[in-house]
Amino acid sequence: MQNDTSELGLRKAAMAMGPDSIEAGVRGRIRTWIEELVEAELTAALGADLSERPGAGRHGYRHGHRERTLSTSLGPATFQLPRARVQTAGGGTREWQSAVVPRYQRRTSRVDEALLGVYLSGTNGRRIRSALAPLLNGAPLSKDAVSRLPGRLAGDFAAWRSRDLADEQIRYLFLDGWYPKMRLGKQRVRVPVLITLGVCADGRRLLLDMRMAGEESAAAWREVVESLVARHLGVPVLAVIDGNPGLPTALRTAWPTIEVQRCTAHKLRNLQAKAPARWREELTEDYRRMIYADSPAAVQKARGSFTKKWRMRCPAVVASLEEAGEELFTFMRFPIAQWKALRTTNALERINEVMLLLFGLLRSGQIKLRALVGYHEMGKVTERPAA
Repeated sequence: MQNDTSELGLRKAAMAMGPDSIEAGVRGRIRTWIEELVEAELTAALGADLSERPGAGRHGYRHGHRERTLSTSLGPATFQLPRARVQTAGGGTREWQSAVVPRYQRRTSRVDEALLGVYLSGTNGRRIRSALAPLLNGAPLSKDAVSRLPGRLAGDFAAWRSRDLADEQIRYLFLDGWYPKMRLGKQRVRVPVLITLGVCADGRRLLLDMRMAGEESAAAWREVVESLVARHLGVPVLAVIDGNPGLPTALRTAWPTIEVQRCTAHKLRNLQAKAPARWREELTEDYRRMIYADSPAAVQKARGSFTKKWRMRCPAVVASLEEAGEELFTFMRFPIAQWKALRTTNALERINEVMLLLFGLLRSGQIKLRALVGYHEMGKVTERPAA
């Protein structure tokens, strides 16, 4: 009977607390957690605990508190932020600023990322405030506050594009230009955007660089490669590229040992443009039979048959094929499990938004890049020595 009474009491207590009790309980503790974190941060900055006697290790003094409100992922929290003055190298003092709760910050980074992700998906400010009402729990969110969030991307984007790459262990590069339509003045024009994707030693794909260019020229790609070198990319083993004539030169100038794979999909489009319309379907089948053969020997056999057949039918097709040379078949020198991923620059096709929008979506996690097909054989790819 006692057990029944105890269980009944627990049920009544749970019903009285309601479905939001977990969030409410955690919100009640946030204030204490924030104050403890900030006090620990200030103690480290001053070199002295609260009420500790002055000593040689002290670097400043507390002088009261001020009330702050911070919107977290569990709603707004109002707490007491300590104030202090810390000594400067010149012998003066300055007002202490917390790194845990920076000056003027009204929301945590997690809340801002949620707001930014919804904003970039095309939702207006009114709908954002409505959709995130449970998250904000009554915290103020003005129209200007929402619209200012994308502006912060410019600084973040500049820092991202100049970040050091020394620790990423990049083995492969995918470089391609794509042409999104943009409105410039009163016209809609296609503007070239140069994209560089990297594959790490563990198979992870990383977007390394993207930039607008006046044209997809050798000079523009040279700037991209020089930037990667300056950011300590290391010496990649392979670069998969489109048919831009200046790109291989730029790559080999920076990394003389790098292998170059021409995109087989780009080359197919070139061949199709050389053949009469009535032969294009047959040409495509022959080409794919050659490129997608399942062994180096089978590729070479199909290559011989393709060249012999189409030299008789349409010499321009074979001339275009031979223009790419062995760079169209570099993939055969790598593990067969990776051939599917290394034959084309199609890994970049999904990146089809303008630069800041794309960066925002990637950073907010709405676009995720999959690991390289055949990544489990990355151990067979040796890192080339530095040039």
